[in-house]
Amino acid sequence: MLNFTLRRLIQIPIVMLILSIIVIGLTQLLTPEQRAAPYIRSEQQAARLEQIIDERGLRDPFPVQYGRWFSNVIKGDLGYSKASNKEVVATIQERLPNTIELALLTAIPILMISIWLGTLSALHKDKLIDQILRVVVVLGYSLPTFVLGIVLLAVFYAYLGWLPGAGQLDIMNQFAVGDLKRYTGMMTVDALLNGRGDIALDALRHMVLPAITLLIVLSANLVKVMRNSMLDVLTSDYVRTARAKGLPPKVVNGKHARRNALLPIITLGGFLVIGLLGGSIITETIFAYPGIGQWFVQAALQLDIAGVMGFTLLSALLVVVMSTAVDLLYGVLDPRVRFY
Repeated sequence: MLNFTLRRLIQIPIVMLILSIIVIGLTQLLTPEQRAAPYIRSEQQAARLEQIIDERGLRDPFPVQYGRWFSNVIKGDLGYSKASNKEVVATIQERLPNTIELALLTAIPILMISIWLGTLSALHKDKLIDQILRVVVVLGYSLPTFVLGIVLLAVFYAYLGWLPGAGQLDIMNQFAVGDLKRYTGMMTVDALLNGRGDIALDALRHMVLPAITLLIVLSANLVKVMRNSMLDVLTSDYVRTARAKGLPPKVVNGKHARRNALLPIITLGGFLVIGLLGGSIITETIFAYPGIGQWFVQAALQLDIAGVMGFTLLSALLVVVMSTAVDLLYGVLDPRVRFY
């Protein structure tokens, strides 16, 4: 297992290197004038466009441009994001905690509810509760995220007025003016550490609708996979043997069946976490939630190459790391898996 882990860790920089070459190569399809746009921050700079192109070496051969970019990345400089008017590293440091906060609020309920409903549906196959759950799953699976988000906004914000519509806080952001200290960058955690439960509650209220949207859309597929996996396991020989020995149904279904049925959920759950940490782009955009997903949309619309590159590299890193973690977790849950 140690050798396998070391090999996977070595693959991370290799994958990142190949991906960066591909993405930087794709930017060469743009003209030097388009690639110079993020560096223009005023009308005075726009008047000296050609000078900026020469200073940045945007007409240099691709290997030279990539070498310059890679050298800056090694120094921790990912460039300037026009979309956020900040350095890319500073933007990630500011927005990633918000996305992590939303992901933590959403991922655990999604996994728990999906496993429970999938197991319940399988244990009551073709009964009324199974039929209802299958209809709900189809609806949730086929419902576009942006449609569900707009419907929730229309009902709970515009019509009922129970929940806030967008953003992160209604209360004046005292973190910004320096009255409260930032520790983790996550609003609810920092508010509680500062003894401000009112700010923590306000931040949670703003996360309810995005979290519900993600919960409904993302859990539908997991429920379906868990149900099918559980049905396959329930017909296996070792489950029938456990029942023949007279073991209680709770032990058979919980200890013997459900544990093995969780294996497909591990893979899907891993990519679920990747999607949440990488920024739930549509959801964050609909609810104007200040995470990295919303920043990516703004960067893409403004042709912010540095911002898109920063988001792409961060997402790729999350995918590689989470894939490694999923492979290792397989070995923990399934003793038959061996690492070579």
